[in-house]
Amino acid sequence: MYAVTGITGKVGGALARALLDDRQPVRAVLRDPGKARSWAELGCEIAVAEMTNASALTAAFAGADGVFILPPPEFDPAPGFPEARAVIDAVCTALERARPRKVVYLSTIGAQASETNLLTQHTLLESALSELETPVTFLRPAWFMENFAWDLRRARDEGVLESFLQPLDRRVPMIATVDIGLVAAELIQEQWNGRRIVELESEQRVSPEEAAATFARVLGRAVEARTVPRASWATLFRSQGMKNPEPRIRMLDGFNEGWIGFEGGDVRKGPTSLETVLRGLVAQRAC
Repeated sequence: MYAVTGITGKVGGALARALLDDRQPVRAVLRDPGKARSWAELGCEIAVAEMTNASALTAAFAGADGVFILPPPEFDPAPGFPEARAVIDAVCTALERARPRKVVYLSTIGAQASETNLLTQHTLLESALSELETPVTFLRPAWFMENFAWDLRRARDEGVLESFLQPLDRRVPMIATVDIGLVAAELIQEQWNGRRIVELESEQRVSPEEAAATFARVLGRAVEARTVPRASWATLFRSQGMKNPEPRIRMLDGFNEGWIGFEGGDVRKGPTSLETVLRGLVAQRAC
């Protein structure tokens, strides 16, 4: 049996459906019991647990052949990452108590970076999981293609793609969430010892200019990529409600300056293209 956290999200959902398609038993670990019905109807066992509740997580992980860890995202962490540390403590305590046979953790590209940034939350959890005796795989995907959902309205209505990724002609590793889920489903069924890192990107890297051209093909109108000036980021993010924008700014700096990237080694490729993802996003907005 495989226990899957984050099952109501795109990655966790794709992973769970792939396991179910392979006729593997799945335990859906949900924070909201109101979202359990659809997964129960698909044949999943249900466990309700907040990611900061070690006792509930222990019960959810008990007897599992494998556990998929996907912590809730925190885009505006307080200084010192107290939100992530609460999750780390609960998850590691639960894994020590439940002792599943293996763990796959959805980490991130750049988790090995030494500079503090938004992705440091993953660095901290990787470090804590490395102390466990349980075999663990750190799945480090690239920039999510689905992040372009935030840009769809302006691209459609104004023909503009504003980019924090700079320069505009620099290609960045990206990946579709469905491919992350499918690779995670493969990994969690494998056997290994100790700690391993698997990095994941699409077959083609994408620059902001290429993303704008892809939007143009999908939308049937001209779309221009424009940079968002670095000097405006802090004010912009605070105007959007962020209290502590520095970690997000440093993450973007890391991509743009090159110190957030793959570590090298086992790099796998996902087949889904950016155009396929954008067409799906457009279709969803049209519904």
